[in-house]
Amino acid sequence: MTTHSPNARALAALGHDTRLSIFRLLVRAGDAGLRVSDIGEHLGMAPSTLAHHLSTLVGAGLVIQDKQGREVFNRVDFPAMNDLLGFLTSECCTGVTVRAAQGTA
Repeated sequence: MTTHSPNARALAALGHDTRLSIFRLLVRAGDAGLRVSDIGEHLGMAPSTLAHHLSTLVGAGLVIQDKQGREVFNRVDFPAMNDLLGFLTSECCTGVTVRAAQGTA
């Protein structure tokens, strides 16, 4: 499946339980973010598995990585997260016309 929309890529990335757990942890960490090793420690995840999932979140535009010396810090791109939430809620409660099913008794 190829997704071109940034929102579709973000939703696809968050559709995996492990990536959702990583993202939620980073949301809780706030702007300071967390080192890769800290994320692995919190979630009990092997570094190679974690690197794969972080790469997907970065590629989806949800996580920003900053290298500080020899450490890589990961933090949520909060404007991107808010854009995604706005996309999901932009038409909330605007009404949907429901047609009566034909042929029902």
